Amino acid sequence: MHRQEFYASFREEMTSDGLSWSKSWRERTASFCRRIEKHWRRQNKYVVVSGTPEKILEHLLSDLHLEAAQDKETETLLDDFLLTYTVFMTTDDLCQALLRHYCAKNHQGKEDDSDVSCRKRKVLHLVSQWTSLYKDWLHEDEHLKQFLKTIYRNVLDDVYEYPVLEKDLKEFQKILGMHRRHTVDEYSPHRKNKTFFHQFSVKENWLQQRGTMNETEEIFCRVYITEHSYVSVKAQVSTSAQEILKIVAEKIQYPEEELALVTVSFSGEKHELQPNDLAISKSLESSSRMFVYRKDLTDSLNPFSENEELQQRSVRILGINTWDLALELTNFDWSLFNAIHEQELIYFTFSRQGSAENTENLSLLLQRCNEVQLWVATEILLCSQLCKRVQLVKKFIKIAAHCKAQRNLNSFFAIVMGLNTASVSRLSQTWEKIPGKFKKLFTELESLTDPSLNHKAYRDAFKKMKSPKIPFMPLLLKDVTFIHEGNKTFLDNLVNFEKLHMIADTVRSLRHCRNNQFGNEVPSKEHHELKPYVHHLHVIDNQQALFELSHRIEPRV
Repeated sequence: MHRQEFYASFREEMTSDGLSWSKSWRERTASFCRRIEKHWRRQNKYVVVSGTPEKILEHLLSDLHLEAAQDKETETLLDDFLLTYTVFMTTDDLCQALLRHYCAKNHQGKEDDSDVSCRKRKVLHLVSQWTSLYKDWLHEDEHLKQFLKTIYRNVLDDVYEYPVLEKDLKEFQKILGMHRRHTVDEYSPHRKNKTFFHQFSVKENWLQQRGTMNETEEIFCRVYITEHSYVSVKAQVSTSAQEILKIVAEKIQYPEEELALVTVSFSGEKHELQPNDLAISKSLESSSRMFVYRKDLTDSLNPFSENEELQQRSVRILGINTWDLALELTNFDWSLFNAIHEQELIYFTFSRQGSAENTENLSLLLQRCNEVQLWVATEILLCSQLCKRVQLVKKFIKIAAHCKAQRNLNSFFAIVMGLNTASVSRLSQTWEKIPGKFKKLFTELESLTDPSLNHKAYRDAFKKMKSPKIPFMPLLLKDVTFIHEGNKTFLDNLVNFEKLHMIADTVRSLRHCRNNQFGNEVPSKEHHELKPYVHHLHVIDNQQALFELSHRIEPRV
């Protein structure tokens, strides 16, 4: 909202007695910090513009409907709040605020029993929506663990006095992963203590689900062949050195028994990994890079030289069906995209440190996009034969077109950008031999990546695509960052909730993209090496090295 509109907005002060109006901006007083500002809409609805965290939460709870479906404004406010609360309050702050609302005393009988039970049920409903939205995101948060146990104990205490809470209690048991059935009689004051202690002896799946996440967590592991080229291996942290070596040996078409996996520290110290070593853990612990070395007859370790990359190598991609290859790229990208939690975009935008543990899935997709771009350039520049290089460029143009048809705009952008890399675009001999129809197709594809008018061509085309679809993630992050940097998070010590609504609205676009799942279409079985080929890309990540290759295969005239 523009500042002028903000000033012109109606203002409504929330007090314990109800709502009172403030007619002009100058009438604001010190109590304004307890005020929620609202903008009047034609539908006679208010939307929260700004306020203190406590008052926003209070307003949200008052507007919740328990039996009927939420109106659109309340549903949006609830979703905005849950998506963005970490910007202006900690999880512990939210837990404590919800507990205060749940346990609030009925002073001087101002509330009858139905009002009290309704207030408690609204808190439980918000908690249910919160845990549903975040799924396993907060499972390791100690404050939330303690909060869930505490509020569950309170519900057990209250359900005998307010039997209407029994339905909510059962929903809460599902959240905690508790399966024992109960009746109201079991919650009577005479049995309360026995029931409570039994409850916490039951396995709490919800709270323990992420206990072993570190072992199963997947990352992109870089195994360097030379100083500037590596094979990207998507593997679990617990993957052994032998498993990684097998993948790399297949990738570079070299006998596995003649290779060794070596960690090289920044000081140059080398350590050969044994077959059963946890390769990724070892390389992370020592802050070193992982290399693959050759073994000679005396088992001495010898690194690969840069020049060996230009030796005759089979260009396997030329024998692979382009639709199948694009489909495998899409399947792989979808597995990464589908794992991203909406909160990761919030953390990525607001966290200056870019905390890796809170954006790990998002980081994987961004890294993949960068590696696909490098892979395109690497494959072309490592091909010393002109005729095969022409075939490669044609192949990548077709793959980009197929990615667009499969609604995978992430790989589509990466491939087009890879073809437009300076070290590739300068290959005049190669581009001169590209047939006219391929040049025309590439020009059409390029037009979608045109950044003019804020990427209008891409946005219009993507909007028309049905879900499921994979967006170009860097542009989505740019949109969120633009909103963040162009608007203050706090205005006059109040949370600028209009800004957070705009960010939440952008983040919600992920849901539309993932409304459906991709079909079960799989590449044809004739290319059994396709999956490992696409999953583990061989790339050169040094622009200077790419330029040197470019000038070597097509010297400057």
